Amino acid sequence: MLNTLIIFLLLGLLLGGILAFASVKFHVETDPKLDEIIKALPGANCGACGYPGCSGCGTAIFEGKAPVNSCPVGGTTTATVISGILGIESDSDNIPKVARVKCNGATNAKTIYEYSGAKSCLLAKNSFSGMKACDFGCFGLGTCAVSCPFDAIEMVNGLPKVNPKKCTACGVCVKACPQFLMELIPQNQQVLVNCNNTDKGKNAMAACKVACIKCKKCEKACNFDAIHVGKVAIIDYTKCTNCGACVEVCPTHSILRYENNLIVNLHIKEEEKSGCAGCSANCER
Repeated sequence: MLNTLIIFLLLGLLLGGILAFASVKFHVETDPKLDEIIKALPGANCGACGYPGCSGCGTAIFEGKAPVNSCPVGGTTTATVISGILGIESDSDNIPKVARVKCNGATNAKTIYEYSGAKSCLLAKNSFSGMKACDFGCFGLGTCAVSCPFDAIEMVNGLPKVNPKKCTACGVCVKACPQFLMELIPQNQQVLVNCNNTDKGKNAMAACKVACIKCKKCEKACNFDAIHVGKVAIIDYTKCTNCGACVEVCPTHSILRYENNLIVNLHIKEEEKSGCAGCSANCER
């Protein structure tokens, strides 16, 4: 028994010595800039950059395979630091972004059946395309909130509410939503289209009373060519001045103005509360 222990001890020492020798003999010096870049990254390892953790992202940036602003969590500050390490000018976007949901359905959208499965938007989507009459809206089951690595999303009245102070615009919620409703927008953007329904006006309104009916009133009201209506109204955030002209003319209030995450400037006339009463929009209804 003693001889066996001695043999194993000697083998352990021999293998340890071989490994120590190999680590010295085949050691590859790394550029200190690479270590500095990795240290400059936030260390969240969320994968939002598309690389396996911050080390993978840092290596890609160092090797020139990724831009200095590849980390959405670190944002402009991190991109500027990395640019300094590499001795180049930063080409990062100076406008910070925040996640938001392109839907205001919740209780406005009709429910066609009671969903009793697991709280997963993906499972709900695979169950007869969801419990809502609108095939494009939010299911309200909170997959985006669960997926957020920074606890920046909570479900309020059946819709995701993003805390801009916690949101890092990492984009994890964007990838998690099976309805493609989450998007990253500039933090200073106040006017938003809260509908992703591409059905014709009549069908869209039959499913949700705050749906975009493609009337193009918003497009005609905009003096900055910032909003266009195709399958649904879409705002070009690079042109939008947050003037709110489109908000005032939208007959279904699918376009709203937000300040500090709260809806403002929403004027709903009594005759419009039931739907499209009094609306003269030419919207294929």
